[in-house]
Amino acid sequence: MGLFGFGKKKHKDEDVAEPEDKAAETAVEAADDAEEAQPGVFAGRGDTTGPWDVDDENIPDYDEYLDIGSLFLPMIPMQYENAALRLKADRASNAVVGAVITVGNSSLELEAYAAPKTMGLWDDVRADLLEANKEAQEIDGTFGKELLLPVHLQNGTVLTRIVGVDGPRWMLRGIFAGKAAVDGEEQKDVLDEYFTKIVVARGEEPLAPRDMIPMHPPITPAQRRAMAEQAEAGENGEGAAEIPGQPKGPFNSDHQTEVKTTLSRGPMFSEVR
Repeated sequence: MGLFGFGKKKHKDEDVAEPEDKAAETAVEAADDAEEAQPGVFAGRGDTTGPWDVDDENIPDYDEYLDIGSLFLPMIPMQYENAALRLKADRASNAVVGAVITVGNSSLELEAYAAPKTMGLWDDVRADLLEANKEAQEIDGTFGKELLLPVHLQNGTVLTRIVGVDGPRWMLRGIFAGKAAVDGEEQKDVLDEYFTKIVVARGEEPLAPRDMIPMHPPITPAQRRAMAEQAEAGENGEGAAEIPGQPKGPFNSDHQTEVKTTLSRGPMFSEVR
């Protein structure tokens, strides 16, 4: 079984041959794209690059991803020290409202937001952040327009890199901290690649732009398969398994949160206890 995709898998008709002239044209276009692309520079969501939407035509399989509602999260590179997944929870409701990936001395905080149907959200959010944070600096980064923002703590200053990628009716925001905010660092490359593998599940729930897309406690691949079997068998009387702890939503970004350190569970991820 591959590292990707539980649920929606796209397969092209293998019996339909591509015309030779069309194949040649496709090869030429791919070569042109390869010449224009710069290593380490995000070319935007497309046929071969994420972050992905669950309805993307060419989405990789995500069988072994961890399901936390708005996001399906891939395997963490466990060869790095302190590699782990932690979940942010609302202090009052204990609802999951964010995820933090840690690799070595770096972290990546993830949140997905609802966006308008006809336009992206990142340009407006980035402008608001620039206006609210005088120390923020806009740069041309791995994922297009990014922000560098120093965060002052009691024991020093941490540089963060704020990234936003627009998808269909959603925006995925990533806050890279530590070495992941600095060009030329291996941990930056590792977490940049991780970011491109994430799958976003917007859902059909009515949400206003900038509402956080609801998350729920983590569901492992094994649990997801068991739930699918239960739904198929109709054991719950309605033909669908209930997701434990699923919030009603919507959420906004004003929740007071705490980061719950999680326990390691095998080579893939950690989970809330």
